[in-house]
Amino acid sequence: MAIFVLIPGAGADPRVYGATVESLHGLGHDAIAPPLPLHDERAGPSAHADAVATVVPRTGEIVVVAQSLGAFAGPLVAARVPVAQLILLAPMIPKPGESAGEWWENTRHEEAIAEVLERHGPMGTWGPEAMADVFLHDVDPRVIEENERYAGAPGGGMFTEPWPLDAWPEVPTRVLAPREDRLFPLEFQRRIARERLGVEVDEMAGGHLPMLSRPGELAERLVELGAVG
Repeated sequence: MAIFVLIPGAGADPRVYGATVESLHGLGHDAIAPPLPLHDERAGPSAHADAVATVVPRTGEIVVVAQSLGAFAGPLVAARVPVAQLILLAPMIPKPGESAGEWWENTRHEEAIAEVLERHGPMGTWGPEAMADVFLHDVDPRVIEENERYAGAPGGGMFTEPWPLDAWPEVPTRVLAPREDRLFPLEFQRRIARERLGVEVDEMAGGHLPMLSRPGELAERLVELGAVG
């Protein structure tokens, strides 16, 4: 049995993983989505990693799953506590010394979503319609309503803190990229995973938030990629 530790993306309450946690339990594994310091504007990836590391069991086969902006914190958890596997889901893959605010230009992200920007304008101007089109296009309206209270905006510290590690932690790492992700398109993720980690991505169906659109399938893929029985 593995213990999956689930970290969400920008500003999201970890409870967005609720259905995925249930699915992992149904597959015979344990899963936790630790609380994060979401109300601390200054809290950066290090503070988020500290919050997660304090509740991660020190025994068992730990698989850390970090989604989107959470990928800045996930490797820091793996550097703090013994981890068997790190799975990056629709991730922003950091490099040493880089802040999440710098990541967008460094990865040439605007080139990758040119069509989306043409349709909706610059990311900083996106309203509810654009956000729904990019993030929620494959999520059932009832699920959106049920999880609306868990949405939020990340604090500034998440974007200003330079990623503190000198190198990627020595832990097996997989990248899971949803094929219909409109924020981080598949070809973009393939390029970044190769450039920064030297790995090929694994794929699944769905958009940027598979924990909402296909939690059961996500749980199955996590168990498969975590190489646990």
